[in-house]
Amino acid sequence: MRKTYPRTRKRVVIAVAVTSLAFLAAGGILGFWSARELKDVVADQFNEEQLTMARNVARLIERELRFLEREILMLQKDEALKALEPTEKCNRIIQKTLSRVIESGVWKIEILNLSSRQTYIFTPYRHWRSKEAMDTGSLDLPPLKDFKGETVGVSKPRIRPSAITLIMASPLPGESSRLLLFNMNISWFLSPFLKDIRSGKTGYAWLIDEKGRFLFHPRVDFLGRDAFKIREKAYPGIPLGIIDFIQKERMLKGKEGTGWYFSGWHRGITGKIKKLIAYCPVAISKNPSQFWSVAVVAPISEIQGAVHKAYLRQFLLQGLVILAILAGAAALLYFELRWSRILEREVENRTKTLRKSEEKYRSLVESAEDFIFTVDQRGMLQSMNSFTAAFFGGSPEEFLERDLSSLFPERIAERQMESIHLVLSNGKSVRDEFEVVVADRTIWLSANYMPLRTDRGEVSAVLCIARDITENKNLQTQLINAEKLASLGTLAAGVAHEINNPLSIILGFCDLLLEKAEKDSQQFEDLKTVERQGLHCKQIVENLLSFARAGEENAQCSDLTRTLQEIIDVVRHTLEMNNIDLVVELPETPLLVKGDSHRLQQVFLNLINNAVAAMEGGGILTIRAMRRRNKAVIQFHDNGVGIPEENMDHLFEPFFTTKPEGKGTGLGLFVSYGIVAKYGGNIACESNTGDTPGAPRGTVFTITLPIKAQEKEWPEQS
Repeated sequence: MRKTYPRTRKRVVIAVAVTSLAFLAAGGILGFWSARELKDVVADQFNEEQLTMARNVARLIERELRFLEREILMLQKDEALKALEPTEKCNRIIQKTLSRVIESGVWKIEILNLSSRQTYIFTPYRHWRSKEAMDTGSLDLPPLKDFKGETVGVSKPRIRPSAITLIMASPLPGESSRLLLFNMNISWFLSPFLKDIRSGKTGYAWLIDEKGRFLFHPRVDFLGRDAFKIREKAYPGIPLGIIDFIQKERMLKGKEGTGWYFSGWHRGITGKIKKLIAYCPVAISKNPSQFWSVAVVAPISEIQGAVHKAYLRQFLLQGLVILAILAGAAALLYFELRWSRILEREVENRTKTLRKSEEKYRSLVESAEDFIFTVDQRGMLQSMNSFTAAFFGGSPEEFLERDLSSLFPERIAERQMESIHLVLSNGKSVRDEFEVVVADRTIWLSANYMPLRTDRGEVSAVLCIARDITENKNLQTQLINAEKLASLGTLAAGVAHEINNPLSIILGFCDLLLEKAEKDSQQFEDLKTVERQGLHCKQIVENLLSFARAGEENAQCSDLTRTLQEIIDVVRHTLEMNNIDLVVELPETPLLVKGDSHRLQQVFLNLINNAVAAMEGGGILTIRAMRRRNKAVIQFHDNGVGIPEENMDHLFEPFFTTKPEGKGTGLGLFVSYGIVAKYGGNIACESNTGDTPGAPRGTVFTITLPIKAQEKEWPEQS
C-alpha cells in the first residue's frame, strides 16, 4: 500500500494536470474560436449598422435632389419667366426661389438662351447680369431633344480647382432653346449629410461618382480625384486590391453591400489599417440615368479592442455596443425624420402661402370685369387679363407682342398711344374716355394709364385699366333729357294756358260764321280750313298740357300683354295696307306694370306710326315684350331707313321732326317720353342707317317699365 499510494497520487495528479491542461487547452481553443466568432459576429453586425447608415444617407440625398427638382419645375411654370428677357418681377421670383434652395447648395440660377447666345445670371441678393452663353455640350447636359414635358436634366459633376459643381436644367415653356439652370456646389450640398457621420468612434463617410471620383472625403486633397489613382499615390506599399475590387465591381455598378479592405490612413493615423466598409448607391437623376455611391467606413481595430479588453463581458459589451449603435441609428433616424417632417411642413406652408398669394393676385385680376393690360414703349401688348381677351374674342396668349390696333380701331389705337407717350415722358397717370364700336353697339370706356417702374425708378411699361361706362353715359343723357323735359313741361303748361283761351274764342267765332255761311260757298270752305287748323292747334295744346300734367295722375296698373295685344289689333290692318310684316313675341302669362293702359297705348301707337313712316314700300316690324328681373322690357324693331347719328340727341325734344311739313308735329316722342318717365320707366333708341359694316339697318326703341311690386315670380324671358 505504501508503494501504490504515491503512484496512485501521482497518477491522480497527472490525470488532474492532464485534465486541467485539457480543459485549459479546450477552454483556450474554445475561447479563441469563440473570440474569433465573436469578432466576426460583431464585425458583421457593425457593418450592417454602417449599411443602415449608408442607406439613410442615400435616401436623404435623393430626397433633397427631388426637392430641388420640384423647385426648378415650379419656377419653370411661373408666368414671369415666359418673357424672352428677365424682368424685375422675374428677378424677385427667382430671388425667392434662391432663398429656399441656397441651403441645399444652389448658389446660382441661370436662364440660358441658346438662340440669342445669352446667359442671364441670378445670384442671391444681387441684380441679374448677362454674359455670352456657352454651348450645352460644355455643360455636360443631355441633348435638348431628351427634355420632354416636366423633366429635369442633371449634368455630370464638373471638377474645378475651386469647387465641384453640378447643374440641374429644365426647358422653359414655349421656347425649346431656353433652359433654366440650377448651379449647385456639391460640397455645400453633401456636407450636411456626410460631414458629421460617425460610425463607431472615429468612422466616417465618403462618396464617389460613377466615374470613381471622390465627391466627398475627410481628406480635402482627395476631392475631385480618381479614387484608384489617388490611393495608389497616397498609400504606397499598401495592398489596395480589395478596395479596388469593391469599387469597380460593386460600387461603380450600383450595388450595395458590406466588406473590409486595407487602407493607409485614418483620421491622421498612417500605416496599414484594416477597415470595415458598407456602401449603397444614390440615384441622382433619370435624365440621363446617373448614380453615385456612398460608403461608411470604420477601423476594425475598434471592434477587436473591445473584444480583447473584456472577453468575459463580451456579450454585455457586445449588447451595449449594439444597443448604442441601434440607439445612435434610431436617434439619427428619429432626428432625421423629425427634421425632414419639419422641413416638409415648412416647405408645404411656404408653398401654400405662395400659392394663396398667387391665386389671390390672379383671382383679383382675372375676376375683374375691367379691361386690364400692359404695353411696352413700342405699344406692344405684354400681358392682359382673361376678361379683356375674351371680350375681343381670343385668349391672352394670342394677343401678346401685338400692337393696340389688334384690339381697337386704328383711330382709337393712335389716341391711346398719345396717352401712353405722355405717361412715358411725364411719369404720371393719364385718364381718357373714348367710344368703341363692338359688333352692333357702341360702348364708352374710361381708361387710366399708369406707369410701371423698375427698381431704378425708370418707367419700363404702362398699365391700362379701362372700365365700361356706357350705362353711366346713358344715365347722364337721360338725366339731361329729364331736366330738359322738366323745364319744357313748365314752359309748355304756361304757353298752353295762354294759347288755349284765344284759341277757344277763335274756334267759337269760326263756328258762328260757319252757321251763317252757305255750305257750297268759298267762304264756307275757307272757314272749314280755319276750323281744321284751329283744331290742329288745339290738339297740340292738349298734348302740351298732357305732358305738363304728367305727374298729376295717380299711378295705375295694367296688363302689358293685353295692352299690347289691343293696340296690335288696331294697327294690324294699317300694317297690312303698307306691306309691313308683323312679328309679335309676347309672354304667355300676364305682365303687370305701373301705368294707365290708355296712356301706354298712346306711346305704343306713336312708336308704331314712326316705324311705318320709316318703312316706305314695306318691311318687317317686330314687337316683343319680356321680363328682366323686376323690369318689363318692350321693343319695337323695324328695318327701315334708320335715324342719322346727328339726330339721335334731339329725338325727344319738342317740335323736332324729320317728317315733311304738315305730316308731323314733333311732339309724339316728346309726349311719349313724358308718359313713360311719369311711370318710372325709360325709353332708349338704337339705330343704324346702314353705314356701319356688319350691323343690320333699322331702328330699335326699347321701353323699360317697373313691374308691379305685388306681382310674384313670373317666368323670366331673355
